[in-house]
Amino acid sequence: MPTSPLPSPATIGDALTREVRRGIVRQVRAVFNDQAKGEKPVVRSADALFDRETIVWRVHGDVTTMMVGGVAALLLQMLHPAVLAGVWDHSNFRTDMLGRLRRTARFIAMTTYGARGEAEAAIARVRGIHDHVAGVLPDGTPYRAGDPRLLAWVHVTEAVSFLDAWIRYSEPGMSAADQDRYFAEFARIPEALGADPVPRSRAEAEALIAAMRPALMADARTREVAALVLEQPARTRASGPVQAITFQAAVDLLPDWARRMHGLAGPRLTRPLVRAGTFGIARTLRWAFG
Repeated sequence: MPTSPLPSPATIGDALTREVRRGIVRQVRAVFNDQAKGEKPVVRSADALFDRETIVWRVHGDVTTMMVGGVAALLLQMLHPAVLAGVWDHSNFRTDMLGRLRRTARFIAMTTYGARGEAEAAIARVRGIHDHVAGVLPDGTPYRAGDPRLLAWVHVTEAVSFLDAWIRYSEPGMSAADQDRYFAEFARIPEALGADPVPRSRAEAEALIAAMRPALMADARTREVAALVLEQPARTRASGPVQAITFQAAVDLLPDWARRMHGLAGPRLTRPLVRAGTFGIARTLRWAFG
């Protein structure tokens, strides 16, 4: 009876490579999409708010730099007492910090790559949520999530963090002109949410952060939320080291003044180790996603 030829080592190697890549992609997608709610990855649309030639499309498509920048942005945002109060008073952050990170990542993905109608619907949903988030700070000052200046703070911290993570771990030689284009392009999302002022260049972004710094503070509540962000358990044992390095890269990305406010001397691992590890993670995920 004739027998089928054994597969060649090259064929076996290709099959194993494909399976490894698929496994990595599945793990990453499980982090960013709540499968219990039926969420699926956002599909890149030809009818997105941003076209393929934009800087926003380029920057927002890298998994590692968006994770690093997203965590750094959250740490910056919570230094504003009104942002912190909104999280403290109106969310279940103690039991679902991953959910908050997921929602932010999904909103960015949807408004960058999703079909125009879906992106506009996502913006409308967020505006509707903001309309119902309000309260009073511990010192008696009222706050509301829809405050244009507060929305501007949330946006500028995200934009700067996403871009700086991209520059550090993907495009160190990014031109100043492309950086300014990124801010100008990305501005359409915070403007649609009602933010004001919205920076349209690197210089305007840095000026806005400098102008907002006198309003920032850190207290026991800030430290509690920051600890929940940085010390949340990994979804799986295998993803633990990746999460740890990514979160330490986010601490490393923070401006010195922000680390001091949080009481973070720097990443727990040495900077060269954190950066080398993050470069390795970035290269692996780019390979897996093709």
